[in-house]
Amino acid sequence: MNKNNNMNKNEINKDIKESNNNEEKMELLNKISQEGYEYLKQNRFQEAKKKFEELLKIDPKNQYGLVGLGDVAKKMNDFDTAIKYYQECLNYHHENKYAIIGLADSYRDKKEYSKSIQLWEHFLALYEADITVLTRLGDAYKKLGDFENAKKFYLKVFEIDPNNTYALTGIGYLFFENKKYDLALQYWNKMLEIEPNNIKILTTIGNCHRKRKTFEQGIEYFKKAIELEPDNFFALYGLADCYRGLQQHEKSKEIWEKLLILSPENKVIMTRLADAYRNINDLEKAERYYRKALEIEYDYYALLGIAIIHRERKEYNKAIEVLNRILNFDKNNVRALIELAEVYILNNNKREAFNIVQEMMSKGINNEKVKEIYEKLNKELKL
Repeated sequence: MNKNNNMNKNEINKDIKESNNNEEKMELLNKISQEGYEYLKQNRFQEAKKKFEELLKIDPKNQYGLVGLGDVAKKMNDFDTAIKYYQECLNYHHENKYAIIGLADSYRDKKEYSKSIQLWEHFLALYEADITVLTRLGDAYKKLGDFENAKKFYLKVFEIDPNNTYALTGIGYLFFENKKYDLALQYWNKMLEIEPNNIKILTTIGNCHRKRKTFEQGIEYFKKAIELEPDNFFALYGLADCYRGLQQHEKSKEIWEKLLILSPENKVIMTRLADAYRNINDLEKAERYYRKALEIEYDYYALLGIAIIHRERKEYNKAIEVLNRILNFDKNNVRALIELAEVYILNNNKREAFNIVQEMMSKGINNEKVKEIYEKLNKELKL
């Protein structure tokens, strides 16, 4: 009996010792893990990496160590290494949520959206709906051009949080990219109620009005953005373009000039400024800016502008020369061909103008302007 009692006591003592050792080991692992993540928060990547490697020396399958090393690699944009560690963690701990999200994010950052979608949907099958995962699914489907699925996941976010700014922004861009401007405005205006001084949203709403050609409303939003940030390039550009759309060329000119100070080598701004000068009949300055744009590189709009200036000055042969230069780059350029036909008419060469529009129609270029010129010349030449 005593012998049995001694054996039981020894076994109990052994269990207590093992239990104490396990508790000490767990405390040590937790301490190292916390230190590693503290370094990671501070972006001290090498120190964090050493801590997580230390964890794996003590416990090679430790999920915190494997996820931690994945997180370090992902933060350093080493996505292949991150994928390796997250995948290794999931081999041992199949439902580790941080490994699933980390792996999905790494595939997203590599632009492998189908793989990231598969993992995020797997996450939703295992856990409760998560706003971050739902918005990432919306974003990924948007990147793949899958409108319906992107919309579905953004709308699921609103079931949990109707005012989620990330999803409001994402679904706004989804509708904008698919030319559903009224729906985009619906979500972006709601976003603006939450963040009334969000310059990016103000300029985005302005751009939506530009696309809808509701220029007066666009001006309102671009002006609000400029009040907050006077030199914001996108707000100034949008405002100038709205004035251009309203044919308020003097106002647009003033803003294009300001933009050219902010971006002195920007040939798009140069051609826009030249257009404004041409539309207020300052042909000399218009030509100067068109030519400055061409000094940077070939620009179709600059050449077309110069051709129009020659036409306005009745320098028809020079206009024809410039338009042919455009057509050497793009022989089916509709705008240049119509302009060339009209210049030939002004230069009393109606037969050549008729040949141009006739050839255009034979190629299926059959818009209203082409038909109008064709019918007019057909009568005048009595063909």
